[in-house]
Amino acid sequence: MEVTLLNHTPLWVCSNAIRTCWQSFDKGDNGGKIDLALIDRVGNQLKHASTLEHLFYNFYIKGISRACLQELARHRIASLSVKSTRYTLKELKNESEFKPNDFENASRYIVLTSNEFVDNASINALENLRQILNQNTSLDIAKYCLPESYKTELSWSINARSLQNFLSLRSSKSALWEIRNLANAIYNALPNEHKFIFAECVYKD
Repeated sequence: MEVTLLNHTPLWVCSNAIRTCWQSFDKGDNGGKIDLALIDRVGNQLKHASTLEHLFYNFYIKGISRACLQELARHRIASLSVKSTRYTLKELKNESEFKPNDFENASRYIVLTSNEFVDNASINALENLRQILNQNTSLDIAKYCLPESYKTELSWSINARSLQNFLSLRSSKSALWEIRNLANAIYNALPNEHKFIFAECVYKD
């Protein structure tokens, strides 16, 4: 998978929002150490997390499975714009036959699990789908036999408060391995100066 941070809100917007409540703008330092400490104290330690909702992050996520996408879509509040199978599934139509144990070739379209039986089942499903597409079946109908391992990509936008929740739940060792990898990749993609907001949310082995 690939995770790219497209855009993010500067931290001074959050500290400015906090200072709005007490009209304490004169005590700020334009996003410097004093303002960062304020964000940590109010947003993290005192749990006035609504102030963190002023920070937004926009990611491009590529190469996750549709199974992982289903779990990602359960998180509030976030916005998802997902690659449409209705318009893009035809990319599979002109491929040559997908054969069992040819994991390198199949991995262009599916997420592999390292379980040979599961991955070969996904390859069989991929080949069935390719054959159906070559019978000129409409994409709207053909997509019903997509394997859950089929890769997709999306734009994902989320505020800092919701991202804290996501990272807390999905970096846990009890989370699905793929979304755990995604959570860690998202955290790693954040600007270093923002990571203090989320550091306590990321599960440490």
